Amino acid sequence: MGAFKASWLALPLVGFIIVTLLVPIFSLIRLSVYDSTVADALPKTAETLQAWQGTEIPSITTFEILGEELTTARETRELGRIASRVNRVLSGSRSLISKTARRLAREDAPDVRSAFIAIDEDWGQLEIWHALQQATKTFSSRNFLQAIDLGLMPDGSIEQMPETQRVYVTLFIRTLGVSIAVTLLCFLIGYPMAYAMAHAGPGWARVLLVLVLIPFWTSLLVRTTSWIVILQQQGVLNDIFVFLGLVGDDNRLTMVHNMTGTLVAMTQVLLPFMILPLYSVMTNIPRDLTKAASSLGANPYQAFVRVYLPNSLPGVAAGGLLVFILSIGYYITPALVGGSKGQLISNLIAYHLQTSLNWGLAAALSVILLAGVILLYIVYDRFIGIDRMKLG
Repeated sequence: MGAFKASWLALPLVGFIIVTLLVPIFSLIRLSVYDSTVADALPKTAETLQAWQGTEIPSITTFEILGEELTTARETRELGRIASRVNRVLSGSRSLISKTARRLAREDAPDVRSAFIAIDEDWGQLEIWHALQQATKTFSSRNFLQAIDLGLMPDGSIEQMPETQRVYVTLFIRTLGVSIAVTLLCFLIGYPMAYAMAHAGPGWARVLLVLVLIPFWTSLLVRTTSWIVILQQQGVLNDIFVFLGLVGDDNRLTMVHNMTGTLVAMTQVLLPFMILPLYSVMTNIPRDLTKAASSLGANPYQAFVRVYLPNSLPGVAAGGLLVFILSIGYYITPALVGGSKGQLISNLIAYHLQTSLNWGLAAALSVILLAGVILLYIVYDRFIGIDRMKLG
């Protein structure tokens, strides 16, 4: 009974997690597969087209219904949203629908079907009607297919996107590669630093810890902008190289607005997330372990590799997981330092949210990214979880 009463104390935390984590995730998933814009604006057309077999041009009744609803949508200023949604299924549909709604009332033709075709011959083709049929479906896998460079064709078939439009898989692979590279760089730089902090005297340990935390407390935007100043062709680093004669003044290195700048800046920004877990674990490793290994005949290299390193692996795993997860969704640093050659999938998600306003595709990309992170955590917890790695 006491345990039951105590569980009520956790309700605020449970509510917080539901509101701030679970609800946004479910909203994201819903947004990636659900879009009722066209179905809500053209309800009768949607109902008619869902029963359409798709083998021949729809009946005059369908033309009449579509004509009436397009006219109404133009009057209520919903036409632009409808045209944009259909255009995502079939390129060029936006201008076709806008033109048709504008000219339909003025077209002199014996019937509505002839009026549509007189405005544009595409209304006599099956392709635009298949596109309308797809756009009126409230649930669709179109965004997820596009997120992996596949296209849901107007007739319902799935095809690979043209080579010039295959960008998402490439960016996912680039994001994965950059995340792995940044994690390895943070490990190579952070492990010796954490080792030095754990084995230094109390005074030096505090100094080293402050050196790690000061950049950590500094604004991310300030640190990123500083790297632009340091890495640009007329920047500090190139000036030093020229002064030392390592490069000529007319052959300055390009280290910003490319992948080099992205790797350097992200490594510096995320380095504390590797150092701090390592330092926390290393301070709890008994120093007598390596001394015992040496007394049993192990040389310093063997004592480190066979005794100290295995006991520090929980810190390596925790730091690596933190750095990798943060890297895979990083946005500000690649956007400012990376340029077009150093951008990651997060930059494209931001583009669809802010510029193209294709929120469904942005949500699908985000869900894929989230699924990758969750899968990584499951693998981590299953094979190298900290609770399975005993110290000593």
